[in-house]
Amino acid sequence: MKKIKAKIARKLRVRRKLKGNNQKPRLTVFKSNLYIYAQIIDDANAKTLVAVSDVKMAKNKELKISKMDRAVKVGQSIAGEALKNKIKAVVFDRGGYKYHGRVKALAESARKGGLVF
Repeated sequence: MKKIKAKIARKLRVRRKLKGNNQKPRLTVFKSNLYIYAQIIDDANAKTLVAVSDVKMAKNKELKISKMDRAVKVGQSIAGEALKNKIKAVVFDRGGYKYHGRVKALAESARKGGLVF
């Protein structure tokens, strides 16, 4: 119960400070035990501009890669899709997760892919 309350507190603390707009939309991360998802959201218009996940990568039996490597690929994919949609700068929303592991790998690969945050 303490972990859940701490995560909710972190999530609210982060979201209180972040707002996405037309110039700098919000890059948000959600991770489950199996998958990781990333979305770029324009909060002013309440629209999801770009969404990427590793569900197809994980379900493909030929690709036996770790969750960390899939997070890196999701970061690269979200950066590529964002640049296709002419989005260069974003605000990073870690969604209450600590900035390490898969969340950090996704963020760093998105930065290497060309996103600025």
